[in-house]
Amino acid sequence: MTSTREPDGLAELLPQWHRLRDSADPAAGEPLRALLAVIAEQLDRVRDGVAQQYDDWFVETAAEWVLPYLGDLVGYRPLPGYERVLATGLRDGGLPDSSRRRLAQALAPRREVAATVGHRRRKGTLALLEELSASVAGWPARAVELSRLVAHQQPVKLYGSGTEATNERRRGRGRLVDVRDGAALDLAGGPFGTVARSVDVRRADSRRTQGGYAPAGVGLFVWRLRPYAVTRAPAYCIDRARHLYTFSILGQDTPLVTRPEPEPSATHLATLDNVPALIGRRQLHDRLADHYGPGKSFTVRRDGEDAPVPLADIVVADLSGWRYRPKRGQVAVDPELGRIAFGARSAPRQGVWVDYHYGFGDELGGGEYARERVTAPDAAVYRVGPGQPFQRIMDAYGAWQHDRRAGRCAPEGIIEITHSGAYQEQLDFELEPGDRLELRAAEGTRPVIRLLDWYSNRPDALNIRAQEADCPPGERPRVVLDGLLVTGRGLHVSGPMGALVLRHCTLVPGWSLEPECAPRSPEEPSLVLDRTTACVEVDRTVLGTIEVIGDEVGTDPLPIHLRDSVLDATGADRAALSAPDCRLAHAVLYAHRTTVLGEVHTHAVELAENSLFTGRMQIARRGVGCLRFSYVPPGSRTPRRYRCQPDLAGPADAARVRPLLRAERYGTPWYAQLAAGCAQEIRRGAEDGAEMGAYHDLYQPQREDGLRARLAEYTPAGTDTGVVFVT
Repeated sequence: MTSTREPDGLAELLPQWHRLRDSADPAAGEPLRALLAVIAEQLDRVRDGVAQQYDDWFVETAAEWVLPYLGDLVGYRPLPGYERVLATGLRDGGLPDSSRRRLAQALAPRREVAATVGHRRRKGTLALLEELSASVAGWPARAVELSRLVAHQQPVKLYGSGTEATNERRRGRGRLVDVRDGAALDLAGGPFGTVARSVDVRRADSRRTQGGYAPAGVGLFVWRLRPYAVTRAPAYCIDRARHLYTFSILGQDTPLVTRPEPEPSATHLATLDNVPALIGRRQLHDRLADHYGPGKSFTVRRDGEDAPVPLADIVVADLSGWRYRPKRGQVAVDPELGRIAFGARSAPRQGVWVDYHYGFGDELGGGEYARERVTAPDAAVYRVGPGQPFQRIMDAYGAWQHDRRAGRCAPEGIIEITHSGAYQEQLDFELEPGDRLELRAAEGTRPVIRLLDWYSNRPDALNIRAQEADCPPGERPRVVLDGLLVTGRGLHVSGPMGALVLRHCTLVPGWSLEPECAPRSPEEPSLVLDRTTACVEVDRTVLGTIEVIGDEVGTDPLPIHLRDSVLDATGADRAALSAPDCRLAHAVLYAHRTTVLGEVHTHAVELAENSLFTGRMQIARRGVGCLRFSYVPPGSRTPRRYRCQPDLAGPADAARVRPLLRAERYGTPWYAQLAAGCAQEIRRGAEDGAEMGAYHDLYQPQREDGLRARLAEYTPAGTDTGVVFVT
């Protein structure tokens, strides 16, 4: 007899007269069938356990907690900190959330366990060090024997057997600088440099100031920024008269990044084509055909043509200050600034579209990366884009409203944008009780909503209004925005809403950007909650100031949940969450792994954990809530704190223990990331030893520790190997 996943599977195997007798008395409720359903459930559990035990024999399918035991059979040693993962309940059937799952993957990478035997056979090779970086830390890398770049004097003549061949091999090593070789000078000092330099006796693995240019020095150059693609997106016109454009539709300078190509073999050393390196002007000039074209690092199209601008028309130029003027028929490209200039005869008449890659720290904000989503089976989907039934968002919204009122569809409607274009229309959604609306980007797209100055006598924000009606909380409208980039204005929500969800979105802080990434309207809010009852949920999103307008006497505070996000007020002295005129917002804040650039003025903070607050916090109800494993500036008025900084460091170290960010302007590749000189109390101050803030789930401290541990294990004795962070 075989069990089935159907609850009545065992009952169906019984003879008919047993089932008839069991159902003879309706008041009894078929007790035999109920008993067999319970037994069938337990049989399913046993069968699943047996199947999982078989899967655990193989490293490709084993559970996370089994990997160290399989690795122990071949001499694999778990990375530092894996005991903490076991303590969180991995052995008992699951991770509490996605953060713990990513921590387990960082500390017990499946790929490294599977390749342990092969790694030991290749111990001491440069290609192995690069593979260790990819398998242990997930970072592309290039290993460089720094000892070959140390300048030394060549002997004039060597005598003896084989000395002429030896001298020939050493002739290109440690030579003086050739000032006529511009390509070599452009790469000097980096991971692909060949220019020799003097001896540096400092160790390559020094945690303070790295050296390594010594006879035993080896440097492992790693890239932590990830390349993200933008396809078929409109460029931004800076000057129509002079035909000047930027790759970014926001109008700011964006350095272009190489689209990495997989390495052909395990023994291949990484080149510029295999890592997400920033593209330099000389590099692009020397290897334009390797970077330009469909399927490569970037492409430029004009006037709606499918074919890109011919390679012969592309010239590489320095467009800083827009001083360079291309000749007739030429298209000038500056990869370091992400700018385009057209010549007179090549000027576009119907627009410019680009494909390019940019660097960023994580899957945060609007982007073309894969996003997890769940679609209700009865939801009505209305697709917007080229070749779709609708060309405008409001047309799709009107069709959904018509079908909803006519009873032809379920309360849940999805408006899906199918390409990475720009939508310049006035968006005004008015919802009724029971409505469930989701405006989202299709998989692999990043649509941009540009809210322009349409009207002179009223705001032009993206409006979401709920009709004033008495309805139970479960019937209040719900709105979800997923995968969108909103620029030009903010989001305005009013009325009795049930929930507002922002997932993988970007509401540009300061509405729009200047070319140097400075906000054009730094004091304007990105999200206005105007006398609404919405429960706000913000997940993996970048947004500007949140302004709450409400009745502080007759209504309860609004719950605002921030997870893995950046709340940016465009300045540490500006309010990131407040009411008008910097008064206390009538809201309760929940912050999980969030970076807040600005001050917080709110009614209460129920929970803030593993987060960074760069501006002071002013809370009305200090007796409610808790801050844990977070940073709040001295002088803040907060609820009780548990293991927060700089409290643990003490008053003497308060000036040292503070967040140092490499960039605070949205639009830069290093936006909201901790700088290299940031205090270890911040970089490792989260609950699980990771960094505080929005990039917590990258687990970069654990990845770095694991990589250094593997380098110590696989490099030859006496070799000084250090990790050098390129990005």
